[in-house]
Amino acid sequence: MLTELLAASHLMSMEQLPGAVARHAADHGLHDARIYVVDLQQTVLRLLTGKGPDAGQDPGSEAPELRVDGTVAGRAFQTMEPAAGQGLDDGRRQYWVPILDGAERLGVLRVTVRRDDARAHEEAESLAGLVALIIVSKGPYSDSYSRLVRTRDMTVSAEMQWRLLPPMTFANDQVVIGAALEPAYMLGGDTFDYALAGDTVHLLIFDAMGHDTAAGLTSNLAVAACRNSRMQGAGLVEAGEAIEAVLHEQDPTGRFVTGVLAELDLPSGVLSWVSYGHPPPVVIRGSRWVTTLECPPGAPLGTGLGVRPEVCTEQLEPGDRILFYSDGIVEARDPEKHEFGLDRFVDFIIRREADGLSVPETLRRLVHNILEHHAGRLDDDATVLLLEWHGPLGVEDAPERLKNG
Repeated sequence: MLTELLAASHLMSMEQLPGAVARHAADHGLHDARIYVVDLQQTVLRLLTGKGPDAGQDPGSEAPELRVDGTVAGRAFQTMEPAAGQGLDDGRRQYWVPILDGAERLGVLRVTVRRDDARAHEEAESLAGLVALIIVSKGPYSDSYSRLVRTRDMTVSAEMQWRLLPPMTFANDQVVIGAALEPAYMLGGDTFDYALAGDTVHLLIFDAMGHDTAAGLTSNLAVAACRNSRMQGAGLVEAGEAIEAVLHEQDPTGRFVTGVLAELDLPSGVLSWVSYGHPPPVVIRGSRWVTTLECPPGAPLGTGLGVRPEVCTEQLEPGDRILFYSDGIVEARDPEKHEFGLDRFVDFIIRREADGLSVPETLRRLVHNILEHHAGRLDDDATVLLLEWHGPLGVEDAPERLKNG
């Protein structure tokens, strides 16, 4: 089944994927296969039918949309574990399987199998893995898919930000990286980036002045300058200087970004970082807020003030979580003007860790909690980038670490 579907996928569009999956799955005992993809804010799962301009029309008798909270499909998505669904009169049962690209959650796959058929369950999970790879390969040039995962119109600035971001979640045997941004459809100047190079993880978070399209242009120009300098082997301070030069060249009027640039050495767990007028990261260790990573900062990038930051280091311990965030996270206010606050932010992460939730699910619930606190609408961009270091482990530990992380 997987070989046949893989061969067919090379000349397949996103619109053709649902029909192809259903056909090949049915030929091998996985009946009524349906693909549901999650929306940008991870609130609902939408049926991918392959029909209409959003590839989600003409669902027939199927439920075109399922809530992530309060449904069996949503439980499979949240836990990243298969879930048994509705039982049928003929001895079969619906089976919901998360669609995962590594640790990135794309949606869920539903199939109907015999209740006691363990092999069919395993094959459904393998099928979901292949579906994830096909979605990732076809998604970048499918407007239908982009429309399906949106629940409303998006501003130009947000369009630009989402198109340039890396995946919201990455994990291997040594590290988990997760991120979340709001307001998803009206992003202005907040952004983040990460990349791996050998034994080094590069991370950055930026907050550009303003909340308009110009702010988005500024932050994306800063990210591009940082990536370009990394490709040339620049260190943290040198990367900051490159960003400063590019921003000043393009807009000498003083548009700027605050930010933190960081590097994690995976074998040793040494975190190095520089700050440019940005809120300091927080370290959570053993379910406790152990330190705030204060460091003498440089001036915000683009101001031309020439204040160089100090490079600071911190020795991490296995299991440590580091929170990078923008001020919109802690300054979100409820209708009575009470801030969400740093204490509540960190406490929320700690409590969800104690509940055993994964990094992506923790951040999903954090964002929804902040939106609820702010009556569903934020006045400023709110971004969080979370890094969890597992220690210098071998690849043989990867499956268990990915499951737990």
